[in-house]
Amino acid sequence: MITVTHHRFALREAFTISRGSKTHADVLTVRIARGGLTGWGECVPYARYGETLDSVAAQIASLQGDITRQALQTALPAGAARNAVDCALWDWECKKAGKRAWELANLPAPSPVQTAFTLSLDTPKIMRAKAAANAHRPILKIKLGTPDDMPRLEAVRLGAPKSTLIIDANEGWTPEIYTHLAPHLIRLGVALVEQPLPAGADDMLAEIARPLPVCADESAHDAASLPALVGRYDMVNLKLDKTGGLTEGLIARQAARDLGLGIMVGCMVGSSLAMAPASLLAQGADYADLDGPLLLREDRNQPLHYDVQGLHPPPPDLWG
Repeated sequence: MITVTHHRFALREAFTISRGSKTHADVLTVRIARGGLTGWGECVPYARYGETLDSVAAQIASLQGDITRQALQTALPAGAARNAVDCALWDWECKKAGKRAWELANLPAPSPVQTAFTLSLDTPKIMRAKAAANAHRPILKIKLGTPDDMPRLEAVRLGAPKSTLIIDANEGWTPEIYTHLAPHLIRLGVALVEQPLPAGADDMLAEIARPLPVCADESAHDAASLPALVGRYDMVNLKLDKTGGLTEGLIARQAARDLGLGIMVGCMVGSSLAMAPASLLAQGADYADLDGPLLLREDRNQPLHYDVQGLHPPPPDLWG
């Protein structure tokens, strides 16, 4: 039996990107009960990809209760619905086999991964204060994507002079803005810029110099989407809500490596249940951006553990 529940987690503070703000994380929790065992997974429906809570719940409700993880890959397209079900099936299979997820996937035992911490879009003054409050973190991800981003970026660098900076424009720049900003990004020690141009309007990235690595986010989904990105992007941001689960995520990770693309493993704003399978995908990645629970005021009853080493592997009473 497959059940779907809507959960709402309050954020510590409003989270803003170039497309808007949110004060809560709305997620769908999927539970699959068979043979006295229950596996669970989480997804975050994303309006940017035409998803709503209702549409994703309807996709999940269309499935047969005895569907297998293998059959799921063709029963639903890549996206949030397939992600939650796929991860729930991984969890159920682990409980049935009495093994951890990495054992079932024939992967090495995971280690803690250092994750970026995201500063949402705000005024330069506020962003500098937030950067200063998080200057102890080794990697800060900065949400930008407006025509007036330079004062914000300068302010963040002043607030956190030693942190590695990643910029996420969320498709908010034009080619002209990006070309103008690129030298300043280098001057301020930015390590990576994520999705500077809108997906579908990013061909010019293949025609201009990329003086610092450019990472595809909205342009990258499952493994099949990756070959077209070669020559335009240097890295891809793999998120389970885009790949449609850990099963496809592992395939996409290998595909990216085979294509010579660097790898970031990211997330939507969700709970520890969503980050748990992503932490396996992040093993060996160039960057991890799995800070969703750090942005929440409340979390699952068995939250993931974060410390100076980063995000630790999930305990078995949470997932996998």
